[in-house]
Order: sequence, then C-alpha cells, then structure tokens
Amino acid sequence: MSSTTKETGTTTKPTARTTTTTATAGESLLTTTANARPQEKDAPVLAIVVPCLNEELVVGDTARRLCEVLHKLSAAGKVDAASFVYFVDDGSRDATWAVVEELHARDARVKGLKLARNVGTQNALLAGLLGVKEHADCVVTIDADLQQDEAVIETFLEKYAAGAHIVYGVRRGRGDSYVKKATSGFFYNLMRLMGARIIKHHSEYRLVSRKAIDAIAEYREYNLFLRGIFVDIGYKSEVVPFTVRRRGAGKSKHDFRKLASLALDGITSFSIVPLRLVTVAGMLVFLFSVLMTLFYLYHKIKGHTPPGWAGTIIPIYFLGGVQIMFLGIVGEYIGKIYQETKARPRYIKDTELF
Repeated sequence: MSSTTKETGTTTKPTARTTTTTATAGESLLTTTANARPQEKDAPVLAIVVPCLNEELVVGDTARRLCEVLHKLSAAGKVDAASFVYFVDDGSRDATWAVVEELHARDARVKGLKLARNVGTQNALLAGLLGVKEHADCVVTIDADLQQDEAVIETFLEKYAAGAHIVYGVRRGRGDSYVKKATSGFFYNLMRLMGARIIKHHSEYRLVSRKAIDAIAEYREYNLFLRGIFVDIGYKSEVVPFTVRRRGAGKSKHDFRKLASLALDGITSFSIVPLRLVTVAGMLVFLFSVLMTLFYLYHKIKGHTPPGWAGTIIPIYFLGGVQIMFLGIVGEYIGKIYQETKARPRYIKDTELF
C-alpha cells in the first residue's frame, strides 16, 4: 500500500505471511517455503531499517541478502515470519526509490519510505525507527552498502533475547587507508574528550527494542546525534564486534566534511565543555595580560623599556585570533538554539510502502 503522510505511519502490526519473490534486474530473492520451521510464540517481529542516498547500484543486492537473513532467522524460529526490511530513501536523485518500489511489488517483506527531501542520515534513521515502531518488536539499523556484516544480526537477537534493549555493533577491523583510520580515530577521541558519551568504533549498526524507540521518540531536538542519544538513554546494552567489508558498488557518502559535521553535532549536542574552555582560556589570557603589564611597568621604572613593535603587534594579533575563534564557538551554540526554537519538522514523509 502506498500512502502520503507527514510524520506518523499506520499502527497495525503486520500478520505473518508466506511469499515467493524475485528481485529486480533478474536477481532472485529467497522463496519462503511452506515447510519452514514454525516460529516460537514469543519470536519477535524484526524490522531492518536501511537508510539510502543514491544507492541504486546496491539496493537490489542488499534486499536479497537481508531477505536471506530474515528467511534463515524465521526458519530457526528466532524471528516472526512478519519480519521485514524497511528502506528509507533520503532524497535520492537516482533510481533508488524506483528499485525499492519494484522490490516491494515482488516481495511483501520489502517495504519503504520516501522522504520529501534530503534530511541527513541521522534524521533518515529516526524516520525509519519511528516509522516501524508500531510494526516491530525490535529494529536493526544498517547501511545500504552492507559493509557491516549482516550475519551478526543473529548475535544481536541473542543479546536482545537475554534482556538487552540496545545492542551496538562495533567495528573489529576495516580495510580503510591510514588517513581515514587516523581521521576516524581523531574524531572519536575528540568527541569523548569534549564530553560526548559514545561507543568507540560504533557507527549506526545496532539493534534497539521497541522500549528504546519509545524513549527515542521523547527526544524532540532538531540537531540529532543518535550515537550519543542511545547511550544517554541508559537502558541495558551490549556490544557485538563485527568485521567491516569493502563496499560492493557505488561510493561512500561519509566524506571528511560529513564526519567533521557529525563530530561537531555530537559535541555541541551533548557537551558544554567547549564553552567552559572558552571561559578558562579567557581567564588565562587575562592573567597573561596582567603579567605582561607588570613586566613592562617594571622595566619602565628601571628606565629601560624594551624597544620594538613586536611587543605591541603580536599580542594584538594573538588576542584578535582568540576572540574570533571563541565567537565562532559561541555562535555554533547560538545557531543550535536558533534551529531548536523554530521547531521545524525533522523530516517529512512523501510516500510509504507498507
């Protein structure tokens, strides 16, 4: 069913069904056979939320592999047969949504949400989580390129069954260049140093329970940093390591600029340490200026004031640079306040396939 909505979806929990499906471009999704092992009564309905931005080259293969995972878990009685994959198109400019529509027409387990415009990964993930909240008992979020190992979802479910409300996937190794590894490590360490509580080497690969999603729905802030918010909730959590694979097709959407922006959002959303550093630095600069004044007064009294312009020009440039930098830090926080007070919608739904 296709519908046009704003921020709320339907609230009817899907019933289990048996389907025979094929994927786009001649690729076959799994055939769910009638002799699959019956699900346990308490088997949870699992939704796999996949944010997409210009991912037409990988969406078909991603759907096939995730449906294979659902079939395996359903046959083992670990998830309900009504479990599904939920693609969130974050304003793609290619044929991503057309591929999702075709996949949905061929396999009812493949569902999707098209946002009216690009709102960023964090808001797209939020749209997916809130979109499936009433249809699933637990949700796994994973990147569309499946560089994260989808086989680890089974371990996520084991942790969930043991009582964890949030299960974090943590990278165990990756084939990135030294520069990218160093940059990623720098951002994680910087965010933690600034007071942002995060799980190191965790991106957006995680399982969350419906209870955790209900808690997330209470966070009304416009500037989202989900990696910090899930830690901030405080529910029981577990960590599961996984190995990162190379991207099969297309290009990564996480460049240096986006990583820097994400780090800045994380710091300013969860920490006032930068503002406190401004205060401390201001006190140090003031103390330095007092000492410099006493130094010049001493030499003035002695009658041998140091000649030259360096003693005048260097402090002027130094203080000017410090003031401009501090104004930028304060301005960043003021900008966040401005965005929050407008209270504009974080995303707007265009079309939903359920």
